[in-house]
Amino acid sequence: MIYWTDNGHIEGKELDDFFRHMMKRLAPQETVTEEKIQKLKQRFMSAYDATADGKLQIQELANMILPEDENFLLIFHREAPLDNSVDFMKIWKKYDVDCSGYISARELKGFLNDLFLKHHKEVSSDKLEEYTDTMVMKIFDKNKDGCLDLNDLARILALEENFLLQFQMDAGSKEERKKDFEKIFDHYDVSKTGVLEGPEVDGFVKDMMGLVRPNMTGSELDKLRGILLRHCDANKDGKIQRNELSLCLGLKPK
Repeated sequence: MIYWTDNGHIEGKELDDFFRHMMKRLAPQETVTEEKIQKLKQRFMSAYDATADGKLQIQELANMILPEDENFLLIFHREAPLDNSVDFMKIWKKYDVDCSGYISARELKGFLNDLFLKHHKEVSSDKLEEYTDTMVMKIFDKNKDGCLDLNDLARILALEENFLLQFQMDAGSKEERKKDFEKIFDHYDVSKTGVLEGPEVDGFVKDMMGLVRPNMTGSELDKLRGILLRHCDANKDGKIQRNELSLCLGLKPK
């Protein structure tokens, strides 16, 4: 198996593994040797490595293995990355149907099917099976366990950098910290209701904990969400009011 790296390309051992897998599929009767793998790699890289950097970018891979009218990976790897963890968590919750904390191959098929429909493309059940099992899982399943975790899906959806990284809530004057808090709350209050609820809380928890635990699983996120609500949700309505989060973070409300 191979997986798509966090920096957006395949290189080194993962690149060799990709061509080894390709050779086994293209010529299952042949004996696969390192020499044959390197020859296949050289042949394809000379034709498709447009940047000539010895790495395989996602567009180069899509051009190499897919017909032009089925450039699936470019559709799959979103034209515009997600810029808010709230939107990401909405997608995660929708497709983690069994609430296991992981996206299984079966759940992934539902995601892919909806993605194709969104882009007005028809795909057969056999093709969907192929995309799921032989492409997406092999490219994006980083720990190769047959499921996608939060970090795998974040790579697929090209989720932008953690929003909270730009803030230092323990630095600056009290007034500056309050201004930062308002920016943070408004960012996660996607519905603009003045409270954080549902995926808005999930998105905030994901980014907040991501500052110290970037490889958090879906199950861990659910537990941390419960802890945050116990500490911050003073009126126990399952939502986090602006003043509740302010007090929870050690800032007095306006």
